[in-house]
Amino acid sequence: MIRVLETTLLAISCILCSVLLGFSDAAPTPRYNVVKFGAKADGKSDCTEAFIKAWQSACANPNPATIYVPKGRYLLRNTNFRGPCKRKVTFLIDGTLVAPEDYNALGNSGFWILFNHVENLVVSGGKLDGKGAAFWNCRRSGKNCPPGARSMTFNWVNNLVVSGLTSVNSQLSHLVINTCNNVVVKNVRLIAPDQSPNTDGIHVERSTGVTINGCTLQTGDDCISIGDATYNLFISNIKCGPGHGVSIGSLGQKVDEKGVENVTLTNAIFSGSDNGVRIKTWARPSNGFVRNVVFQNIVMDRVQNPIIIDQNYCPNNQGCPGQTSGIKISQITYLNINGTSATPEAVTFDCSPSNPCRGIKFQDINLTYKNMAATSSCKNIEGTSSGTLVPESCL
Repeated sequence: MIRVLETTLLAISCILCSVLLGFSDAAPTPRYNVVKFGAKADGKSDCTEAFIKAWQSACANPNPATIYVPKGRYLLRNTNFRGPCKRKVTFLIDGTLVAPEDYNALGNSGFWILFNHVENLVVSGGKLDGKGAAFWNCRRSGKNCPPGARSMTFNWVNNLVVSGLTSVNSQLSHLVINTCNNVVVKNVRLIAPDQSPNTDGIHVERSTGVTINGCTLQTGDDCISIGDATYNLFISNIKCGPGHGVSIGSLGQKVDEKGVENVTLTNAIFSGSDNGVRIKTWARPSNGFVRNVVFQNIVMDRVQNPIIIDQNYCPNNQGCPGQTSGIKISQITYLNINGTSATPEAVTFDCSPSNPCRGIKFQDINLTYKNMAATSSCKNIEGTSSGTLVPESCL
């Protein structure tokens, strides 16, 4: 019996050794350090070519690969990380990527750092410094300025994770997700002064299956903006302010636009922002729509327009006077929204007279102005209300 037991234990030991040896022989994930490709972490030397070479090597590897950016500051011009790649690529950033001081150096491309036509991409950690102040000053002065650049753009990227990234002082939007599927953006910090023009935090359009979680957004424009053809967007645990809130739109500038559907915003805090939750459409004919949207479990702190639907957007009264919005808004739920308004009117529903808002649900709302009940206004809207309602529902 003892001999049988010894034989069995020996056999098990041999199997374990074989398994462990097998693991030790497994090929490590290829790691491409940008410094080894010639990048210098001094914030002055142009590292664009080194980063592109590191990307090309990782992208061509038949195994999942990692591009590593050590601590330091790395100057980049317009950088296009283009796929398709053979396997998953991870961009691990411990340093800071810095845009040129001269905003003209980014030209008219509209982007600073671009990822496009990539499957299975992770961007983790690090900081982007867009050096946007000089560009904003040019815009304010009325001079002839270039169109500006978005700090990090993803075009046609599927199965994407962006985590732990900080972006400051972008010329325009910090992060753009365009024509992407299956995206997670988590624990990012996007920061620009409250008067910096068009510095949206995250812009999503023409994308499906995007999740945004645990983000801090302090900008001069929308914290999150949502364009047409956006479906199945889930936003949770965000902090917004300063900024223009979370905005669906503006939509309806063109007649042939696709809709926005299945959007949820939950567990959010808005602090000192111009808007809280907003739907904004041009007062022009359009085939678009907004439907199946939930705004719930939200705290407003001194927000100028905590809840607003504006279907009469017409900047400078050009291209739309005397017209009405064709965007059809329906099945919008506002649930458990509490806090303070910075203006007497906390709820504004200004819907299209030709396409009234329908199926609006208002439940458990408590918004005050200077320790008194705020007010609400409704135009061209149909819906129901229940529970605690401050201000009194106008539905």
